[in-house]
Amino acid sequence: MTQNLKWRTVVIVVTILLCIFGIIGLPKSKTDLVQNLKDNIRLGLDLKGGSQLVEEVHVEDAVKADADQAMERIKADMAKQNIGFSSMDRNDPQPATVADADNIIITVKGVPETVSSAFRTLVNERYSAYVLTVVNSTDYTMRLKPSDLIALKRDTVERTIDTIDNRINQLGVAESSVQKYGRAGADYQVLVQLPGVDDPARVKELIGTAAVLEIDEVKDGPFPSREAALAQKGGVLPLNSKLAKAKPRGTAPGEEWFLLGRPAVIMGSEMRNAHAGQDEYRKWETGFTLSPDGGRRFGMFTEKNIGNKLAVVLDNQIVSVATIQSRIEDSGRITNLGSEEESEDLSRYLRSGSLPASVTPVEERSVGPSLGADSIREGMQAAIAGLVAVVVVMLFYYKRSGINAVLALLLNTVILLAAISYFHAALTLPGIAGVILTIGMAVDSNVLIFERIREELRAGKAVVAAVENGFNKAWWTIVDTHVTTIVSCAFLFLFGEGPVKGFAVTLTIGLAANVFTAVFVSRTIFNYELSGRHRMETLSI
Repeated sequence: MTQNLKWRTVVIVVTILLCIFGIIGLPKSKTDLVQNLKDNIRLGLDLKGGSQLVEEVHVEDAVKADADQAMERIKADMAKQNIGFSSMDRNDPQPATVADADNIIITVKGVPETVSSAFRTLVNERYSAYVLTVVNSTDYTMRLKPSDLIALKRDTVERTIDTIDNRINQLGVAESSVQKYGRAGADYQVLVQLPGVDDPARVKELIGTAAVLEIDEVKDGPFPSREAALAQKGGVLPLNSKLAKAKPRGTAPGEEWFLLGRPAVIMGSEMRNAHAGQDEYRKWETGFTLSPDGGRRFGMFTEKNIGNKLAVVLDNQIVSVATIQSRIEDSGRITNLGSEEESEDLSRYLRSGSLPASVTPVEERSVGPSLGADSIREGMQAAIAGLVAVVVVMLFYYKRSGINAVLALLLNTVILLAAISYFHAALTLPGIAGVILTIGMAVDSNVLIFERIREELRAGKAVVAAVENGFNKAWWTIVDTHVTTIVSCAFLFLFGEGPVKGFAVTLTIGLAANVFTAVFVSRTIFNYELSGRHRMETLSI
């Protein structure tokens, strides 16, 4: 008995110390104590206040980009096999919507009948994600298969979530939440929550709008306006080209528009690293590194186009136009940036990754910190009122044994808060509801145990035997109730969103802690009471 109590005591003491450290750390002063508590117990948007933004992911952009890349590869493969064609293009609905993702088509015209069989074989073998449709003897269309289209759209949303989350983390916004929005009919929407940021406009500034980076070939320009550029081209843009406006610099008057080639020479997804710096003339620049595949293609392009111009396009706006002076492979520089801030911002976008598709806000909401403070106060009042009521009832009904239950209950709460700290979870209002429900579940476990002990005592069992049998018989009942509740929490977590998940997580942690406190800790306290020199004839219960 003594040896058993020793290792039980060590386990309980170590658990308590780890929990206290997780909640308050090692404070050296009262100020440190308060600060550590704020840092370790993170509050969610509904308690701390902040901003919430729902962004729609334009998956049609990703489908267009995939089609553009497929076109470039097909052209190269057709050249290798001496398969001629007169034109190859894809449609570009304007204004584009998410629904247009299903209607992006590549059109190939002028394939000679003599090589039509070789062309069909090439597409079917090397571009199996596309369905090739014969229009006539020389013209064809290509469209992504439904299964591949669904996979691409799903991957686009997931990559957008990862990129936005990465971008927010780089900007130092704590306790952020970026997840797919689960509302019916909102398959391509992302929910962004930023506690402590109470300005939705600031949220949009942090995330960026499209933040799609491209390096494009400059075909012509500059033009003083879009209308002037169209007028020079007879009102119709050449095939595989687009117009883009240059970002204004300083106090320079007027606009500058350029005619750019399509598809892009390099996409932002092929960027591997970037850093801000200054050139030999102390002008700000951003250096970048490309992926191996992107570096090879960039090297081939720049070698063939020395003397021509390239444009760095961010969010469909030209941020830099430079002349190709030599072959550039896996690394390059975006020069002549206006300021250190511009250089840092651009390098941050490049490091965090280019979004696979543009995003636009469809809903904005801000929660003031006063509302969060009211929620905390009312939630804490409810929790304290419930805890006091439970303590009074347990002490009145179970006498000294009620102290056992109260100690186990307090330790349960400490373990729950420590788990929230260690897992870097955010405590939300539904989470506080989970804490209150955990208190009820913890008391229920102790009531089961105490009533079993009472039954054993009424049956004439000795105190030690009654306590032993009471815990043993109540064990499986406690396991059954907790397992069924945890299974329910698992379904809430899998199919719920936001607050529902927070409630499920908090309740699950509390239930796991309850098994430890109600059975292990409570039994240890009873064992201490029963291990004295004098045998107990009665038990205060």
